[in-house]
Amino acid sequence: MPVVGRFAPSPTGALHLGSARTLLAAWLSVRQQRGRFIWRVEDLDGPRTVPGAVEQAMDDARWLGLDWDEGPDRSGPHAPYAQSERSALYDAALQRLADAGRVFPCLRSRKDLQTLASAPHGPAAGALPGTEGVPPYPKAWRPSMPLPPGWLRPDLDAAVRFLVPVGTVGFNDRVQGRVEEDTAAAVGDFVLKRRDGAFAYQLAVVVDDLAMGVTEVVRGVDLLDSTARQLHLIGALGGNVPAYAHVGLVVNEAGEKLSKRDGALALAALRERGVAAESVVGWLAHSLGLATAAEPLTARALVDGFRWARVPAGPVVASGEL
Repeated sequence: MPVVGRFAPSPTGALHLGSARTLLAAWLSVRQQRGRFIWRVEDLDGPRTVPGAVEQAMDDARWLGLDWDEGPDRSGPHAPYAQSERSALYDAALQRLADAGRVFPCLRSRKDLQTLASAPHGPAAGALPGTEGVPPYPKAWRPSMPLPPGWLRPDLDAAVRFLVPVGTVGFNDRVQGRVEEDTAAAVGDFVLKRRDGAFAYQLAVVVDDLAMGVTEVVRGVDLLDSTARQLHLIGALGGNVPAYAHVGLVVNEAGEKLSKRDGALALAALRERGVAAESVVGWLAHSLGLATAAEPLTARALVDGFRWARVPAGPVVASGEL
């Protein structure tokens, strides 16, 4: 089976060292295996999209010496490459899931779940860390099944949730090792389409990966807890599960994930300061365990020696001085 990888940034700001580190690892893995590399734009969150961010990110990637076989700047068999232009695919996938009895309409709000969390008995067991006190979606809130034919209409005034089955799903991550989750206990039935009509990340990323034939997914460890939900969706849609690699985050000196506040570590800012692309690649390679020191290197020079076993699982600290 041909190797197909992808990089799918959200155009909400400039590429920084953290996103560049993920991009480099994904690119090296595909290029070493002589596969195809796709650039995809995850722009479902329209209000947060920064004008020009897509073009700036691709320009920064080219500066690092990276390339791709398909993307928004070139034609390809899987166009379009922006999620905002792929709504018909997501609607079709939802319809397939509805026909199979795997989704249902929901009028409950996040506020309802927060109210449940603050009830005297407390939140349901198994709530995910970092979910701000929101417990898993209760099974008691599910509608009676099966639902009447044709309930999934274009004018549906409800969110659409995925009916999570009982049981544990697991996968072997190339960086983080074995990961298992009881999604029903940890998250419960999760949203695929919001009541306002916006598609959820979980649905869009799975539909796009399946449609584009992606065989390996490389992304930051902050998305690790999304994978179990995506495995459920892949199974429900009859797709092949890709290989996963969740790389550790690049953090600032305060131990926080890089963000817009760390503008000095954006690739565009480094370029403006006169930092050489080879110096950035060398630092990234060293942080990925691919070089013994942070010395100037080209991306191409790293291809043959790339090994997932050398990539550390934990975070890497970056300072303003590179």
